[in-house]
Amino acid sequence: MPVYEYECQSCKEITETWQGISEDPLKICPACQGPVQKIISMSTFALKGKGWFADGYNNTSTPCKSSECASSPGPKCPKSGNTTCSSC
Repeated sequence: MPVYEYECQSCKEITETWQGISEDPLKICPACQGPVQKIISMSTFALKGKGWFADGYNNTSTPCKSSECASSPGPKCPKSGNTTCSSC
């Protein structure tokens, strides 16, 4: 269930609430009973870890240029055996 944030137009209190997508949005501030407006909040989604894009997610023929992944060879082309595959 998504978390939505609302800001009160009267007291400026920010309220987080878990709501289903089909539920009606909040209209009244739980702190002061003033009107609230839905706000855009920061995402909690973060890609962490060791270079997920350079570790094969991008699936391109261009080899990785960063020093972290340049030392490890990438997948080999089934036809030529090279680490980059320009003919496939």
